[in-house]
Amino acid sequence: MTHLNNFVAVKESGMTQPRPRTLLQHLLETTPGLNCTRWARFQVLWSRMASEAAEGLGRPRLAHVRVSRSTYQRWLSGAQTAKGDAAMILEYHFGKSAAELARPVPCREVVWPSPLDPSTLAAATRTLDYTWDTSRYVPGEPSTGVIGTWQLSGGRHFDGTAIGLQLYEASPDGDQVELKEADLPHLQSYVRSSHRGVVLASLGAAGGTGLYLLDAAHARQQLTAGQVPRIPAAYQLDDLTFALARALYVLDDGMLADDLPLSDRAEELGYYVKTSTSAPPRSDMPELSTVGAAWLGSSLCAQYITRRLDELPAVPVFWTREATGEECAPWLLFRHKHEYLQAVACRFAGSGSPLGRAFCVPEQAVHGTEPYERILLLLTVAMMEMYRITVWITSDPAYAQTEGFVLAQGRAILANWVREDSVWRVATTSAVQDVAPYREAIAHAQAHSIVDGPAPAARLQALAEYLELDWTWLAGRCRALGESGITGMLRPRSRHLTLTALDQTLRFLGAL
Repeated sequence: MTHLNNFVAVKESGMTQPRPRTLLQHLLETTPGLNCTRWARFQVLWSRMASEAAEGLGRPRLAHVRVSRSTYQRWLSGAQTAKGDAAMILEYHFGKSAAELARPVPCREVVWPSPLDPSTLAAATRTLDYTWDTSRYVPGEPSTGVIGTWQLSGGRHFDGTAIGLQLYEASPDGDQVELKEADLPHLQSYVRSSHRGVVLASLGAAGGTGLYLLDAAHARQQLTAGQVPRIPAAYQLDDLTFALARALYVLDDGMLADDLPLSDRAEELGYYVKTSTSAPPRSDMPELSTVGAAWLGSSLCAQYITRRLDELPAVPVFWTREATGEECAPWLLFRHKHEYLQAVACRFAGSGSPLGRAFCVPEQAVHGTEPYERILLLLTVAMMEMYRITVWITSDPAYAQTEGFVLAQGRAILANWVREDSVWRVATTSAVQDVAPYREAIAHAQAHSIVDGPAPAARLQALAEYLELDWTWLAGRCRALGESGITGMLRPRSRHLTLTALDQTLRFLGAL
């Protein structure tokens, strides 16, 4: 027995059918290897259908049911609905009721995209499948209007995601690339969908190289303004733009998936901020994704520290447990992270003592990650420096598991969510024996920092060298991307994410 579902009749834009086809006619036309709408061929098919129904349903009489040519033609046109034994045979074969088979087939219009140059398809596969270990491109099927998919796999801490992706040919226009007018109807159809999507433009047909990325939401804005979409050349897909796009889409989709459960826990979070010590196990919040749990833990830690800043006896120093680009991505994109950094900067502005933050980034964390991920780590340190926070980095693996803390003279505020068994762990202590290890960790990072230098530029250049990143290339790309604005390339959907501070960081690093 054959079950056929969700069949649609596809028609080209501007073309019309003389009369609606019935679902039966469509199914008979699409039977593999045989156009059964011709009466002679249908007779052969009907004989087989009747025999199969008789055996499958245990009703031998069905094998002897016959259909006249006039009845068959009325079935095709929808003028008559099959009844009795004939209906039973049709329903057994097609898996649809006789009434459904007599109705017009669902007919949806498909706007065809322009054919892609072979070099474009090759470039897409070469770039998206073979450049980054967390990227895979699944092409769509233009003849049926199916959009391609960009699969972004998860890392050590966060789950992955998949987004719609559509390729178009483009032409160079100064420091931009412009999509072709012939593709505008298809692009308009593509970006009207509310699903997450990106546009990739290629210069393959124009003899150029590279792919240029634009969030579908920005393409829709340009179309709404009556413009042919243009993409700045700075949005070319490379290690920098891929790192930022992947980080945004993974965090953003994770946050949207957890929007309701996170909202339900808002009151509970307020309670935990006021308590002196807490460390709820991950099993207490099984409904949250890895991203949602990370946001909740990070938010709680930020609020917990901010609430206690006025209690500190001196300007504090900070220790951050993040050691990889994936772990650092929330610093770049979570809105509360920037509110926290601003609150700290405002609280101690004019105190006369500079703020400082220490990281532990062992060589294993460098060699165990790809360049695009290391870029996120460097951008995070650049963001700290932008907020006038001097960064020290130790490579000693003995400090790799040191939890996040804030230290001021004899008091330590512990606040950590990275690599924790619990969603977060917060506590405050003034016990000498408890504070001593944190004081020693800060002293070591300050004395043995691998990014020691008199100014942010020197420290960041030293970090780029340690991370085996091309500083000249990265600074130039950050400058170009900052000038064009990352907010014009990507767009978060969750209210908990922002690109504003990342934009500022790109310009800050580029200006160095």
